[in-house]
This record gives sequence, structure tokens and C-alpha cells, in this order.
Amino acid sequence: MTDRLLDATHDPALQSWVPSANEPGTDFPIQNLPYGAFRRVGRDEPLRIGVAIGDQVLDLKLAAAQAGWPADVQPLLAPLAAGDLNALMAQGAPARRQLRAALSQALRAGSPQQAALAGALVPQSEAAMAVPCRIGDYTDFYTGIHHATAVGKLFRPDNPLLPNYKWVPIGYHGRVSSIGVSGQRFRRPTGQTAGPEGTPLFGPVKRLDYELELGVFVGAGNAQGEPMTMAQAEDEWFGMVLLNDWSARDLQAWEYQPLGPFLSKSFATTISPWIVTQEALAPFRRPFTRPEGDPAPLPYLDSATNSERGALGLTIEVWLQTPAMAQPERLSCGNAADAYWTVAQMLTHHSSNGCNLQPGDLLGSGTLSGPNPDQAGSLLELTQGGKQAITLSSGETRTFLQDGDTVILKAYAEAPGARRVGFGECRGTVLG
Repeated sequence: MTDRLLDATHDPALQSWVPSANEPGTDFPIQNLPYGAFRRVGRDEPLRIGVAIGDQVLDLKLAAAQAGWPADVQPLLAPLAAGDLNALMAQGAPARRQLRAALSQALRAGSPQQAALAGALVPQSEAAMAVPCRIGDYTDFYTGIHHATAVGKLFRPDNPLLPNYKWVPIGYHGRVSSIGVSGQRFRRPTGQTAGPEGTPLFGPVKRLDYELELGVFVGAGNAQGEPMTMAQAEDEWFGMVLLNDWSARDLQAWEYQPLGPFLSKSFATTISPWIVTQEALAPFRRPFTRPEGDPAPLPYLDSATNSERGALGLTIEVWLQTPAMAQPERLSCGNAADAYWTVAQMLTHHSSNGCNLQPGDLLGSGTLSGPNPDQAGSLLELTQGGKQAITLSSGETRTFLQDGDTVILKAYAEAPGARRVGFGECRGTVLG
């Protein structure tokens, strides 16, 4: 990682005048400053953009009305006060970095803006979160090679990876209308599944699963017919959320040939409410390497910068709480650095045919599993396709999700010389 990625906002010794932001275990120290959309619980008011700081939210509608902001920062705050995060995304990396610096100055201990901004804080417990921006399009990739290999072995034991996997970032077009924010509750989907002797059945799906993913929000994007270079792609991603790509495995197995997932994926997708910007993640970038013997990426998907810091060291976890459990139980723990393709490679490939990516477009990473069994990002892998049930601490067993089950995704980043940064929860519940 090069020093140019880091600035005063990353100083691990930096403290905030918001006391909870200084607690060691918080997901939202002053070094993070993620964006989300919210309104106060019980209030009939328009959405506005807020910044998470400790257990509080800085309401940018209230904050923007206070004095003390630099003149060139006020135009950046205005659309956020009106609930329009896409407007900041559209301005690209310079505006994103400028506003981060101003927010860091305003929220750090000893800031002259403390008295003015104290009244703009809202407890997170009193904030009703929404999807953080307007999502125009959603593409889900397949960057988790360990997931792809494990799933491939269930169907093709001798040749689990298809020939194109190590050459091209594979993706499919997802459904925006069913994307919901953490806390989403959805009915078990119904659909057509394989029946005896090739005659399909229609009814509630029986093999409902989760997928542990990261979601990447596009920044300024690119014009139609003008593909991004790797350098442009590195600048043109705004930030990340956790993403649960709920999957009906029995429906998927029947429908996915020849055109890929359709109704098996479109009934619900859950994301965490806070977008952690790429600047907040800068201290946790890692060298990106391929296993020895694997092909090097084609030139349009390769760069020195990508090799130097394309990977992201993020601990990612899946937790499950059944109706019989008082507390959730962790099912798996992995690391996002195991992904086979980087964020810049996904963006570059997506735009390589001239496709125009727009501010607020969402890219899913695909299921992020590690090489070990306890790092699996789905029940499909944990249970070997439903053949080996897992036993929970409550004594219950699961092959796939049952009605009333709640899945919770978590992620955080830690590194020497950096303050821990987290994502909050991505929580969703299956209804009957």
C-alpha cells in the first residue's frame, strides 16, 4: 500500500468529541465516517443522509444549517441534506475526499464546530434506516473462487471450475426492486422446481439459502461507449456494504440453464445500511496475487496498482438466530482477500464493452468463501448440498433455512497501525 492513500483522517490516534466513537470495539470510529439514509423513528419527515459516528448519526440536514463549514464544502453538503447521496457519488473521488476531510475536522476532539453540531446528533437507536441511495442497476459477480469450486464439485467433481472462470469476471443482472436494507423480512418464495421424472412442481421452495457477499457502489461511472481503464475504475468506486444474496437453491437448479439465475435470486436481497467509503478502507488494502500456475489477467484487467493493493483484508462473518435461540450463533468466518477478482477488475470488465455504469449502481461480489470448511459463505457449502446437516448450539439442525430464521452478516477490518473499522449488521429474516 502506498502512503498517498493515507492522510490525517486515518491517524489511529485521532479521537472524536462523540465519546462512543472512541470505544475500542465500535464499528464507527472517526476513521470510518460511512454514509447512510435515514429518518427519525416515528417522524413523518423526508429521508436525509447521515454519517455514523460511534452509536450516533450526524444528521447532515441539521449539520449543513450550522456555521463553520468551509465555503467549498457547503455545496457538497446541500444535496446530502436533501437525501441525495447519488449527487456526491456523481462528483467523483476529489469531492468524496474533500468532504471526508471536512467531516473529520468537524467531529474530532477539540473541533470549534462541536457546540454547533452537538444538536445535529441522532442516536442510531432512533434512526430508521433506508436503502442509502438510488440504485439504478444491480450486477452480481462470482469472484469467490472457493465458493465456485465447492459448488462446482457438487455437480462436476472432476472439473469444478468452468474454463472461463480464471479469465473473465462472471456476473449476471440482478433485480433492484427487491433490494432492502438490514432488518428486511420477506416471505419464503414459491416457484417451479424439479419433480419426479422431469415433471416440475410448483410451491414453496425447500432449499432456501443465504450468500455472504460485499456490495460495491459505483461513483461517477463512465459514459456509454467509453470503457473504464483500471486506473479510472480504481477511483470510480464509492464504497462498500455487506450484501446477502438470498438464494432458492431448488428453484435455481431447475431454472438456471441456459440463461442463469432468475426467480431464484430476485425475491429479496439485503444490504447493510452504511456505505463504508473506499477511503475508510485504504489502510486495509493488500497486494493482489494469483496462485502459482494460474493465468495472469489479460492486459485490460491488469495494472501495477492492482497488484500492489487490489485485495482488501476484511474479516467477514455469518451468524444465524433461529426462533428457539436467545442469541445468534456464528456459522462461519472468512476474509474478503480470498476473492479471485478485485473491485477495479469488476468495474473495468463491466464497462469493457462500452456499458455505462452510473452513480449508485451496485455490484455484488458473489459469495465470498475461504479455503476451509468453516469459511463457507453459504449453507449449500456448509451442508455439502444439503447432505450433511449442521447441528446448532440449541440442538437444532439445519440443511437450509427454515421459517423464522434470521441471518446476520458482519464485517470489520483490522491492521497494524490502523483503527478498527466495521460495517454494522446486515440482518434479514425469513417469514413463513
